[in-house]
Amino acid sequence: MTKISRGVLVACAALALPLAACQKPEDDFGQKVRAYLLAHPEVIEEAVVKLQENKQAAAQEAAKASLSKYRDQLERDPRDFVANPNGSITVVEFFDYRCGYCKVSAPEVLKLIKENPDVRFVFKEFPIFGAESNLAAEVALSPAGMPKNIELFERFMAEKALDEAAIDRHLRAVGVDPAAARAGGASAEVKKHIADTRALAQGLAIEGTPAFIVGDRIIPGADMPALRAAIAEAKTGKLKTVPSPKIDKG
Repeated sequence: MTKISRGVLVACAALALPLAACQKPEDDFGQKVRAYLLAHPEVIEEAVVKLQENKQAAAQEAAKASLSKYRDQLERDPRDFVANPNGSITVVEFFDYRCGYCKVSAPEVLKLIKENPDVRFVFKEFPIFGAESNLAAEVALSPAGMPKNIELFERFMAEKALDEAAIDRHLRAVGVDPAAARAGGASAEVKKHIADTRALAQGLAIEGTPAFIVGDRIIPGADMPALRAAIAEAKTGKLKTVPSPKIDKG
């Protein structure tokens, strides 16, 4: 059960007290409610939990509407790197190479890619942790880096302290000239690609990384069991989406 802070419970109880005070002196209904809540404070916690569940359900419904609106940008942007491009089911990941939870989930993502050739994995570069994150995203999306994207993903995610020196070292290790990757990543096209991804995340109310999307489901955080379950459901047809035509982001 979701843990509720003492402050929230106190606030809820405080809301109940004025209700009793507003009753007529001869009407003891409010006093009975107050007495019951004081005797059974767990009811307040249950009500707060239920309220949170209702809010989460409403947010999920809103997310489904947004996913439908942004489906093409999510799944068929030709600028994104895609593993298993011929797969019939699509998984999208918003990630940052310097995000600790992204690093934790990365080995499982790579494993899922190998185990599921029928599943397309769309990588959305969503750098949110500063200059090094931006640089890593830019070089990975550069013309020089793109052919080595999956190798760079594995190496960047495995690097505990991904600074500029480490980025250049990993580029060289996969046969990419750091200068060429930096130059290509600094292009207006790559910067627009990253800006478009940020705008897409904002439109979907995605604020953190990693965030996975399968069909009409958004899976926040490194919840790999939930991701595996969503993929399994998609393969039964419950979450499977019809491939959309590629879009031209020019």
